[in-house]
Amino acid sequence: SDSPAPGGGSVSALVGALGISLGGMVANLSAGKRGWDQRIPEFSDAAVQAQAIKDDLLSLVDEDTAAFNKVMSAFRLPKGNAAEKEARKEAIEEASKYAAQVPYRIMEKAFSAYEVLSHMAKEGNPASITDAGVGALCVHTSIQGAAMNVRINLGDIKDEEFKADLAGKVQACLAESDRSRDEIMEVVESKMPS
Repeated sequence: SDSPAPGGGSVSALVGALGISLGGMVANLSAGKRGWDQRIPEFSDAAVQAQAIKDDLLSLVDEDTAAFNKVMSAFRLPKGNAAEKEARKEAIEEASKYAAQVPYRIMEKAFSAYEVLSHMAKEGNPASITDAGVGALCVHTSIQGAAMNVRINLGDIKDEEFKADLAGKVQACLAESDRSRDEIMEVVESKMPS
């Protein structure tokens, strides 16, 4: 449709949820693997952790849309006199900060999925190794997409200290995400047939 929301931030959260869902699936398949009965608690814990991350990311799908709508509402506020203009300016600043913070929270939550996916790549059912790999790729895409949404929303913010702080956090998370994805993919590749 021509509706601007849900948009890229919401889709980033959804892609992250799909990625960690694959990690949870590998955990459940590993818990059910014949001969691994003693490892059921290990894999059950991973599955529970994956479910919690997935649920948080799914709630961020809607929160990102709500944040965008808040920005649009602020831009629609009246600006007929000085008081209205000032109130509108403050509302836009606050809504823009919120709209930048939500995709950063998506980045953080998606990043937490790497722990489960790494464990599943290393220790999970080898027959599901590609699922762990696809999960890691989804999480990486989620973080990359959410970062773009943080950056675009920083453009309307006047608070330079806020912008610099959040931009620094985004860059650090992106760098860590690249490393985490690469480490997981190295494990995946090592278990793939040649």
